[in-house]
Amino acid sequence: MRLIEELKKAVIKGHANVDAAYPPDMKGQPGVIDLVNKALEENVELKTILNKGLIGGMNIVGEKFSSGEYFVPEMMISAKAMKGGLNLLEPLLVKEPSQKLGTVIMGTVKGDMHDIGKNLVGMMLEGGGFEVIDLGVDVLPEKFVKVASKHPDALIGMSALLTTTMENMRETIELIRENSLDNKIIVGGAPITEKFANEINADGYSNNAGIVVDMAKNLLKIDNK
Repeated sequence: MRLIEELKKAVIKGHANVDAAYPPDMKGQPGVIDLVNKALEENVELKTILNKGLIGGMNIVGEKFSSGEYFVPEMMISAKAMKGGLNLLEPLLVKEPSQKLGTVIMGTVKGDMHDIGKNLVGMMLEGGGFEVIDLGVDVLPEKFVKVASKHPDALIGMSALLTTTMENMRETIELIRENSLDNKIIVGGAPITEKFANEINADGYSNNAGIVVDMAKNLLKIDNK
């Protein structure tokens, strides 16, 4: 469908709406928000708009980021444009809970106030079809436990940017397990390595926001089509 292809292109290019100046070559053309509204007016199925348009576009953005064609600024712009379209769909999607692939609980660990990486990953996950519960920054281990106990099937994502706070990931994971919670846990952030992730018994690690959606699908055993 041509309309959905145009929507996907707008997501990939990060063109939010007809008035957006970015990218310059699409100025004056319909953007993500305009195209989602048009698709809704034409009674296009919600799952088609979401999966083939918004998520389809963000999947390609993730691939471009992984290959080095896109960098963080481009991915952030695309994710923000996609979020604008997703906001239009959310009131309608609540009537169709099956549209959500799964839930991810995210937060920057205790003592750390940095959130750019966490926010980027969160937008990628939302664009990939997940519900994201963002706990914010400086999140105490007890907060992770409290929210995880209410969402036992959710994936937990922890971020840290400082070497002085990365050890708080270990403390948080230990408390989660001490409370007999079996949630899968992924960690990331500038100082985090795969070796450290293994040492603290995390289930996954990534320093690349572009692959987090696939990692989440794999850990939650979601068919990765």
